[in-house]
Amino acid sequence: MAQTKFDKQVEESADSLARGIARVLAGRDLDGVKRTDATFWRAGTRVLPKVEGKVRRRSYKPGWRRLSFRIALGASIWETGYLATQDMDATAQTAQELWDNRETALAALEPGGIGAASVLTVGTAAYMVLTRERRELMREWVVPLHEALYRPLGLAEQTDPRHYLHIPKNFSDDDAEIRIDLPTHLGFSRDVVADLIKQKLALEGVTFDWHPEGRKPYVRVKKTRKPPAKALFSDSKMRELVAKAPESAPVIGIGAGGRVVSVDLDAESPHILVNASTGGGKSVTLRCIACQMLHHGSLVYVLDTKRISHPWAHGIDGVTYCRDIADIHDQLIELGQIGRLRTRIADELGIDADPKAIGPRILILLEEINATMKQLARYWEKIRESGDPKVSPAIDALNEILYMGRQLRMHVLLVAQSATARALGGPEVREQFSTRILARYSVNAWRMLAPEVHPAPKSTKHRGRVQVVIGGYAHETQVLFFTETEAREWATTGKKAADGPKPAALPAQAGPVHLQKPPTSDAQPPAPADWLADAGSTTPTTAAPAPAPAPVADRDFVADAWGLKPPPAGPGDATPAAMSLAAPAPADDDQAVGLREAHERLLPDITIAALRYARANDPTFPKPVDKRGAELLYRAGDLKKWARNRPRAASGTTDLD
Repeated sequence: MAQTKFDKQVEESADSLARGIARVLAGRDLDGVKRTDATFWRAGTRVLPKVEGKVRRRSYKPGWRRLSFRIALGASIWETGYLATQDMDATAQTAQELWDNRETALAALEPGGIGAASVLTVGTAAYMVLTRERRELMREWVVPLHEALYRPLGLAEQTDPRHYLHIPKNFSDDDAEIRIDLPTHLGFSRDVVADLIKQKLALEGVTFDWHPEGRKPYVRVKKTRKPPAKALFSDSKMRELVAKAPESAPVIGIGAGGRVVSVDLDAESPHILVNASTGGGKSVTLRCIACQMLHHGSLVYVLDTKRISHPWAHGIDGVTYCRDIADIHDQLIELGQIGRLRTRIADELGIDADPKAIGPRILILLEEINATMKQLARYWEKIRESGDPKVSPAIDALNEILYMGRQLRMHVLLVAQSATARALGGPEVREQFSTRILARYSVNAWRMLAPEVHPAPKSTKHRGRVQVVIGGYAHETQVLFFTETEAREWATTGKKAADGPKPAALPAQAGPVHLQKPPTSDAQPPAPADWLADAGSTTPTTAAPAPAPAPVADRDFVADAWGLKPPPAGPGDATPAAMSLAAPAPADDDQAVGLREAHERLLPDITIAALRYARANDPTFPKPVDKRGAELLYRAGDLKKWARNRPRAASGTTDLD
């Protein structure tokens, strides 16, 4: 018997009704579209592929909760309808009475309406205030993270981020924990996901704990322990760490999780740049590194236009302290010559020689590079003569040391408030500092000095807290703090430069220079003071003068070093004084004078009593060169240099006039 159209409609309606009842009992959407991965017993976390349109929050709920809600809703509707039919007559009568007495009823309802409106207004305002932080968290962090993660994780864009991104409001705190639910297919790159999480949430120093097993895979993100609030050298544990540190890797401070942060000057970075605003601890950082280097027998040159940055280093054996811009200029030139001399020695020794054979390690502390570079340029403009190069030879010497410092055991610790390429002499100069220490930095300073680390960690005003950038990674570090007394005590104990291997020397001769082989056990090597004199230091300050001058390089090497033209001389005229690459000293500087004569002719601003007190108490006061009866005589040039570089308050200006 043929089925009629009416019968088909009945069957379709019955089928639709049965399907609808089944969907209601199963807790599914009534239109039959499965939008999320929710089941009857488990809540959903993501939207299924190819689902279009907005997905409401109820689609994420498990089926049993939706069924319970529907049953409760149906029961309440049935009960309401039943009671409504029973009380219809009473309701109609009550309504008629209210209408007849409508003015009285309105007067009675008015206070209740005002109260209800007030409660609604206060409740809405309280809700807005209490949920403000949560809404800001969603807008600023959760939603942007979802927009970055849904493609790498293989999720639908309509997925509600609140169902798989569990980010607390205090997620940047040390003890905060972030959990992200992962899709079960695990078809994503962990490195990509981890990198996106760190970038979008601006996290630094976090660990990822992956849990791919089971039907609910997830990853937990936790911060590692921050550096300690203080790192004091007086602590016995810190002192032990410093004592165990290698000579080439002084301890900078303590990082996250109690990890020691240091830089190997031989293997990682020969030079270090310290960039911080005023009060950021630049001098404290340099003091920490320099006193450890002195403890291991290094030579330290402090070039300080501020004059008072490192009072702890004044008068220590192995420290040359230059405060006057003229002496900083000459010292940089002499250090450049030492670098060239070491290059020739290393070339003659060969690749299998001990690196220490070229001489003790040299550390150059260059304070306030922004002001110093300007003063060096202006000083050279003031003293240069016709035919001299336009660029200051001191700046050229510094650049050459930066380019070849690793093999020559010469290291520069440069301090700047703003280490721009212009201040340092060009972007190629700044690239020589593969280790950079930043404190109290601005966003622009971070982008300029550490663009490879993104996003920039938040700057802090915590005293001694810095970011040490090594190899493209930033390490939050608490700088090891030495008091000035502790720094001086540590620097004056341990090994001296004179105790280490003696450097090879160059023979004095008129023809081409041939480097001398290292001295054998039968030969007496030159003392460190002699070696410094050979390298061009007119006033060795690291040790007492040797009784006999050591061999020095020929004048041809000196004359060609920076393109300057000293007067011609014979083969036997090579002396330590001739090695200076600065302008020839006036004849008066070589005269031997007594203290009274020096006060009257050379140093009228310094009293005789002050000169005598300095002679007895200042370890940097020049040594006498002769005697006139019972009176000690001093070289006039040495007294002038001591007067220029004696400790006193900073002038507060960069004016050379």
